[in-house]
Amino acid sequence: MKRLFGLVLAGMLAMTACTSNTGSSRGVADEPLQIGIAQIVDHPSLNALREGFIDGMNNAGYVENTDVVYDIKNAAGDQVTLTNIASSFTDKDLVVGIATPTAITLAQALPNTPLFFAGVTDPVGAGLVDVVEAPGGMITGTSDMPPIADQLNLIKQITPDVETVGLLYTSGEVNSQIQAQMVKDAAPSLGLVIQEVTVTASSEVRQGAESLSHVDSYFVGTDNTVISGVEALVGVAEERKVPLYVSDPDSVDRGAMAALAVDYYAQGVQTGEMAAQYLTNGGKPGDIPVAIAEELAISLNLQAAERMGVTIPQSVIDKAAKVIR
Repeated sequence: MKRLFGLVLAGMLAMTACTSNTGSSRGVADEPLQIGIAQIVDHPSLNALREGFIDGMNNAGYVENTDVVYDIKNAAGDQVTLTNIASSFTDKDLVVGIATPTAITLAQALPNTPLFFAGVTDPVGAGLVDVVEAPGGMITGTSDMPPIADQLNLIKQITPDVETVGLLYTSGEVNSQIQAQMVKDAAPSLGLVIQEVTVTASSEVRQGAESLSHVDSYFVGTDNTVISGVEALVGVAEERKVPLYVSDPDSVDRGAMAALAVDYYAQGVQTGEMAAQYLTNGGKPGDIPVAIAEELAISLNLQAAERMGVTIPQSVIDKAAKVIR
């Protein structure tokens, strides 16, 4: 009986050790969780999502290098590299896909690994989830679905004489295809005509912008490839004295004139808190509804406006969350 009691007690202690990891129901004793974070390209908004995710996890009690170790990978815009990154994450407790192409690749390569996405424009249209309110399965996250109609309306507020908008987007990004159609659907009610051009790499941005030779303004949605090379588009806009509107607030720091956009760092924090909720409470990621960004802010670059031949109305400046003077 003493021997049997000793075996039972040892088994109970072993089970307790296996389920304790600084409050996490997912870890192994004394071993931090392994989380893989992947992004398609390097640009400030995607970096803000990544940094926000880590801070959101930290806020929830998952301290980096103590409770969790992050393996951060960047595909530098190359799909083959992104696929290889996904294959290298097979041993992770959880993976994070930043932006639509990344999330799609991780979901396809790792169907049984918990996946939290951030900065995905349309998770339903991208085939990641069926319903945002109840994703189900191993996937959930946050969406940066842009308010296309509101963004086009900002163009009319600042530059009411604009009639033709040059739209640049990447042909290979599902999120960009969806936004392009939304732009074309919303434009007629505002009296706008859309001229579009697609690119396949950031090195093509300047050539694409130059091919739009008869437009009154440029517009770029949350397109990872174009945004990663936005300086080339800024150069064309300044040369032609044509305003550049974007959906990415950090591109305003890089020379775009105006943006109506989400706070990407805040969205990253929210994604991290959602992942921490899953790790602590158990269940499946898909039990957590997809969160869609609601707080939007105007960002303005008055120096860029001057270079592009535009005077931004004071009424718009007064509403802006960020103004570069």
